[in-house]
Amino acid sequence: MQALLDIILPVFAVVGFGYVAVWRGFLGNGTIDGLMVFTQNFAIPVLLFKAISTLDLGQSFDLELLLSFYTGSVTGFTVGLLGGRYLFGRDWEDAVAIGFTCLFANSLMLGLAMTERAYGPDALQANYAIVALHSPFCFGIGITAMEIARARGAPARALPGKVLRAMFRNALVIGIVLGFAVNLGGVPLPGALTGALDMIVRAAIPCALFGMGGVLYRYRPDGDFRIIAYVCAVSLLLHPAITWTLGTLTELSTDALRSAVLTASMAPGVTAYVFANMYGRAQRVAASSVLIATVLSVGTIWLWLDILP
Repeated sequence: MQALLDIILPVFAVVGFGYVAVWRGFLGNGTIDGLMVFTQNFAIPVLLFKAISTLDLGQSFDLELLLSFYTGSVTGFTVGLLGGRYLFGRDWEDAVAIGFTCLFANSLMLGLAMTERAYGPDALQANYAIVALHSPFCFGIGITAMEIARARGAPARALPGKVLRAMFRNALVIGIVLGFAVNLGGVPLPGALTGALDMIVRAAIPCALFGMGGVLYRYRPDGDFRIIAYVCAVSLLLHPAITWTLGTLTELSTDALRSAVLTASMAPGVTAYVFANMYGRAQRVAASSVLIATVLSVGTIWLWLDILP
């Protein structure tokens, strides 16, 4: 009960404030859209750039950590894709969007915030290692699968260019790449620039959580409840269970195991809806899954916090 009160509820309270602000008309959709543009295109990319540029790459990028988390991710995508196609009879494009929703855990807005609340800011090194690969990895899989589904019978030579162009239009990927460039190149950052970046970083997660609440108000569960339940089960149960099993078998450190499993237990991120909307496929499933899984994750996160050392 103490974990619920001290760790989970404060994070979801910020999400709830955003939800209520739009519901009661205190903020309009345009304001929330502007806040989300700020967080997704500026604040969070800056947070990732700053974190990765100062990360101890040799220590943080633990192969067992990444294997544990991303095996769960790929399994979730595969189960979502095949379930969408063969269990629910959706076409391949819809099935890819459903698979992407199972793949894309909310590692940023909820994952970082929840881990910091639970274990403190010093426990985020493994989170940053996961997040550094998360957008490139997930978008690489999702865009490649969708382009293959859309281009059946077309020449395959154009596919790599399409995937790379789509990925490098993403501000998160750009922030990650620049962070690696500064880190690996040993580029010193001026103190004035570092101070300005730090101020933006401090705003990133609270603004993202508040804006997420406002965006979720628009998502009304409407039909497709069997598919939505399926997506929620894959995202909230299967992914963290695989991550916990592999992390335990490979004897991950306590900090790394906590970060990996807690991040894996997050609901699908709003980006899952963005991906579905980008291709005009399974938007209702993605949107409703984000909303319902976010609510249900209060219970599953509480469960994992109790299980984890």
